[in-house]
Order: sequence, then structure tokens, then C-alpha cells
Amino acid sequence: MTEPAPRRLSLALPALAVLLAAPFAARAQEAPADHYYDLETKYIFGFTNGTDIGAEGERELEVETTAAFVRRGGQYNAFEQEFEWEQTPSQFWTYEASVHFLSQQINGVPGLKNYDGTNFSGLSFKPKYLIIGRGPGDPFGVSISVQPEWERVDGTSGQQTETFSLETVLAVDTELIPNRAYGAINLIYGPEIGRVLRDPAWSRASTYGATAAAAYRVSPKVTLGGEIQYYRAYDSYNIQDFTGYALYLGPTLHIQFTPKIFLAGAWSMEVAGHAAGGTGRLDLTDFERQVANLKVGWEF
Repeated sequence: MTEPAPRRLSLALPALAVLLAAPFAARAQEAPADHYYDLETKYIFGFTNGTDIGAEGERELEVETTAAFVRRGGQYNAFEQEFEWEQTPSQFWTYEASVHFLSQQINGVPGLKNYDGTNFSGLSFKPKYLIIGRGPGDPFGVSISVQPEWERVDGTSGQQTETFSLETVLAVDTELIPNRAYGAINLIYGPEIGRVLRDPAWSRASTYGATAAAAYRVSPKVTLGGEIQYYRAYDSYNIQDFTGYALYLGPTLHIQFTPKIFLAGAWSMEVAGHAAGGTGRLDLTDFERQVANLKVGWEF
């Protein structure tokens, strides 16, 4: 007996609907459920370094501005401008080569001559080595960087100098929540030797520091965080001849505009400190009251 046409139509309509919906269902399954893709931690913590070094063969041009404001008494502003070339020759290390310029305005600061000027201030080279890459089997990343730098202008007084420094940073970071929340710790040692130009006497100094930071992605492209920094200054290479310490607190920001363009910013204020032989709850002789950093990078 022949089946009535309405019955055949009622069976055909659901089958047609399934066929039409299949491509959309496949696309939905292919689309990632989590839009928070992997994010490099290299610059998301402000002044604190992340351990990531980028992909092998990656090249990057960066423009970085570091600002420092307020010393004890008078007016004090300093802006360091760096133009950086970064390249990752292998998955285990990367390097930055930088040209530095320094602009300073000093007026009425005790112990410093009045000065207002902008100069080419020096050169630096910073290799960074990945000791442990963070991943499925290693929840913590570990890296070390060593930055030799030559300065021809004193970063505090504006005097012409010959200064050589070697800042070493040991960094550890981890993902607190996969692709969303991150934490990092840095240990820092920075010895330097320098003299005022044509002065026969060389002086030695060093800075020890420890920083910690946490960052959280409020959207796939925007990461906000906070940072704490602690520094101790000495007039020697070791922990003798203590001159002062400072503790800073402040927020951080990172925006990944595209996979190849980013902006990173940080601002911190000295909330505690003391200069040897001084009075007051802050050290505004060895350190500034406020520091800020802004970096923009383009990957090639």
C-alpha cells in the first residue's frame, strides 16, 4: 500500500533540518570554548620580568619610556627613552640591544646642581636565558638575564660620567589560573663602577632588589595587576656601606592589541624607606618618590 504524501513530508522535514544545521554545529565545535589564548608573561608584570622569551626566530622593535619624579626638596623629573631591538635566536635565549636617551629637570634639590637638558646617555645589551620553560610538566618558569650597560650621563645628577653597570635578574613565574591569572618574583643584583668625566677617582655602588607581581586578564586582550618592589642601595659591591632602602607599590597594565603589537605600563610610589643618616620615613636621596614605565612593541 502506498504511504500517504503528508507522512513522507513529515519525515523529510526533520532530515532536511539536520542537514542544514550540520555545518553550523561543526563550526560551533571547532570554535574554541576559551577565548583566553596563551599569553606571554614577558612584559605583563610591569617592572617585574616574566620568564617567557618568545618563539624562536621572533624579532621585535620596542620603544620604552621610564620616568622618575620627586627627590627630597625642589623639583626633580627624569625621563629615560630607550629604543630596543629584540631577537630570539633559539627557544632557549633571547637578547635586547638598546640605545638610551635621558632628559632631566633638576631645580633646588639639596646635593644636586640645577640642570635642564636632554642627552644621548648610553648603550646596553641584555641576553636572557630560559632555564625552565613553563608548561604542562613544569608549573614554574625560571629565567636569568644579565644586562651590561655603559652610561655617559649620570641618571641622578645629569653630570657627564663614565659608568659601567651589570644588572642581573633571576625571574620565576607561574600561571595561578590557566590563561587568566599569573604571578612572578624577581631577585635583582646590580653592581656598578663610575666616575665624573675626567675625574681620576672611581666610585663603586650596588643595588639589591626583590619584586613580586600578580596579573589578571580582565578580557582576552587586557591584563591588569599589582606590583611590590623592594630595593637596598650600597656604596660597595657587597652588603657593606649601606646608604638606604625603598619599598614601592603600584598597578600594572598590559594590552595585546594584536598578536604582534602590545602596550605595557606600570606606575609605582615609594611608600616606605629610609636613607642612612637621614630623617623621615622615605629615602628620597637614593631613590625617587614615583617611578613609571611605558613600553610599546612591534613583532616582525
